[in-house]
Amino acid sequence: MSNALVLYALQPPAAIITLNRPDKRNALSRGLIAALAEAFQRVGEDSAARCVILTGAGSVFCAGMDLAELAESLDLPVTPAAETTIWNDALCLANLFDLIYTLPKPTIAAVNGAAAAGGAGLVTVCDLALALPEARIGYPEVRRGLVAAMVMPHLLRHVGERTARYLLLSGELMDAREACRTGLLNAVVPADQLMDQAMTWCRSLAEGGPTALASTKTLLQRFSRQALSVEEAAQASAAPRLTEECKQSLRAFFAKQPTPWAAP
Repeated sequence: MSNALVLYALQPPAAIITLNRPDKRNALSRGLIAALAEAFQRVGEDSAARCVILTGAGSVFCAGMDLAELAESLDLPVTPAAETTIWNDALCLANLFDLIYTLPKPTIAAVNGAAAAGGAGLVTVCDLALALPEARIGYPEVRRGLVAAMVMPHLLRHVGERTARYLLLSGELMDAREACRTGLLNAVVPADQLMDQAMTWCRSLAEGGPTALASTKTLLQRFSRQALSVEEAAQASAAPRLTEECKQSLRAFFAKQPTPWAAP
């Protein structure tokens, strides 16, 4: 296995992008976010790639933000430098989500395991998504004193407000079949069929004209215009990390203890 954080493999008509931190459950470190952005920019310039398959190495698609990097910020005083770091982290992830969502080429999330928080966000910004039966998807941010602001518009487009409220307010992970029923996924397939099915979809998508596909995606984005800008969503996601509530919750999480406000 390569030491690269992201693997890029061209299998026309698809480019396969693989999150490659299996030992860290493909957690979204600053380095991985930057590498993903570079890979998707490469897809945009690769004429042989008509569509994209995004998947993860190992048994987890993506566990969300890198816990080690989160832990580093817990005991830092709230200074302009700390605020800038947290803001930049949020903006980089928000820009990655927007890059994937606005890519002129169709994107498919092949969810090979759990997809939580930012990992679930990656699923929602792809055009299509399929998963293994054992995959679970959700947004546990509120349980850490965080807010999943960046994924809200994308989640709402897929599942509607009632299901989005349940996922975002409860922090519960949804199993793959229920996620498919609600519209968060398009299909659930056995492990030995995951990539084959994704490639079948890619071949079908590649029958569409490149300009027609890009124009269709642009129109879909315009019809579903989100209320907040990318920067506003990033700010709404970054701000809670500076609060004592978030810091108390993360300390409790790392110590495997209940949060101060948890019911006895």
